[in-house]
Amino acid sequence: MLTGRKYRLELTAAQAEQCQEFADVCRAVWNTALEQRREYRRRGGRMTYVSQTAELAEAKREFAWLCAAPAQVLQQTLRDLDRACRQHGPFKVRWRSKGHWSPSLRFPDPQRIHVERAGRKWGRAKLPKLGWVRFRWSRPLGGAVRSATVSRRGGRWFVAFLIEDGKIAPEQHSLPTSAVGIDRGVKAAVVTSDGTFHHRAFTSEGEAVRYRRLQQRLARQRKGSANRRKTIAAMGRIAARVADRRTDFYARTANRLTTRNALIVLEDLRVKNLTASAAGTLASPGRNVRQKAGLNRAILETGWHRLELALASVARYTGTRVVKVNPAYTSMSCHACGHTAPENRDSQAVFRCRACGHQDHADINAAKNIKAAGLAVSACGDVGAGRSVKQEPKSRATGRTLCVGESPVHAGEEAKCTG
Repeated sequence: MLTGRKYRLELTAAQAEQCQEFADVCRAVWNTALEQRREYRRRGGRMTYVSQTAELAEAKREFAWLCAAPAQVLQQTLRDLDRACRQHGPFKVRWRSKGHWSPSLRFPDPQRIHVERAGRKWGRAKLPKLGWVRFRWSRPLGGAVRSATVSRRGGRWFVAFLIEDGKIAPEQHSLPTSAVGIDRGVKAAVVTSDGTFHHRAFTSEGEAVRYRRLQQRLARQRKGSANRRKTIAAMGRIAARVADRRTDFYARTANRLTTRNALIVLEDLRVKNLTASAAGTLASPGRNVRQKAGLNRAILETGWHRLELALASVARYTGTRVVKVNPAYTSMSCHACGHTAPENRDSQAVFRCRACGHQDHADINAAKNIKAAGLAVSACGDVGAGRSVKQEPKSRATGRTLCVGESPVHAGEEAKCTG
């Protein structure tokens, strides 16, 4: 099974300068090749990886600075661009801006990568044109190296090895009947259907104040100045610490959830759409723009998508199934009787059903609804997230309003399919 191992590099000044030079060349190749693909598409033609690789070899004879970076690194850049263009189209692929792109370069040939341990706390790797680079041996490799990626974040350089660990995904979970539903929120990042709250603060109060002051300082500084670069670097160090805490939190949470449950049910949330601005246009301005902006910041700070990535990665080793269901009405429906109404939510944390009087924490009630929907999907084989959220779904067989997670196709087959 393929997995990753990331280590912090300890580069010399010359090696750090060389890595930055390699990354700049890769960025230039990416941007030039992307513009070439867009121009060909405007004329009705197409550009492929093979043709661009041949043109890159010709360009090296004319522009000597292209020869500074290893050939395999530049070829890998073109491969990544080709994959992105085939998936999204050349006009939706982003440029790599000098100010907003984190430098990175990948060495794809395992025959030219040599890794060895150099002490109790240190290891070293031999990379093309860089030679031997030292890194902090924070964990064993645990397998054969397939590729290496060097990147910079928060003012530090890192190396990530793609490893073949030789493990095989289990056919069945050790607890095959266990299941849990997860509700993601802002007050509590992860709430499970068994009543467990998983949360931590990713940014301390001091860091929030410091970051806000740095933003104010950045707004007053001249673009391209040395002081502005120092301010951006300081902001990057704070953001890197916050990202590390978020990654660690979701990795630990995902490990606990997948170890204890054979089925994990999530809402199929489109985070990009949820965090869209409410400003609107001059002709049709939005409402509650400041409140929506605050909610967007809170959602992005919590990092909901990180949980999905962590669960997908860890679930391979435990045999856990991760299912996504339609998020419609999970927070407004009573888990006890199925009554759905916005009035059931007294507040952010209090749920009180207006029909049966059932009371529970709002997030726990939503997590229970999500779990029930996931069990129904698993039993019925329904896709779970394909119906519109604009109106309450109704059964095709009986015409009645369905409960949360109930499939319109199988609504008349309760005797055959119970979840």
